[in-house]
Amino acid sequence: MSLKQKLEAIKESAVKRIPPDKLEKMTAATNALRASGIMDGVIQPGARLPAFALANQHGKVIRSEDLLQRGAVVLTVFRGHW
Repeated sequence: MSLKQKLEAIKESAVKRIPPDKLEKMTAATNALRASGIMDGVIQPGARLPAFALANQHGKVIRSEDLLQRGAVVLTVFRGHW
């Protein structure tokens, strides 16, 4: 199964689980963000990220330049549960 197919399956599953009134609000918020032009500033797949520094899970600041000296970097974002 391709990534696109997996993401579509997740979306279909979510539509079945999320109450219609909540789904409507989520969809409206997503559409409002897209209409705002925010997508114009999104980094596209395959593009180089600007240099950045982020704190790791221990609070230590990690710089992308330092990581890139050791090889390719894959950045993932964990959304977490609040």
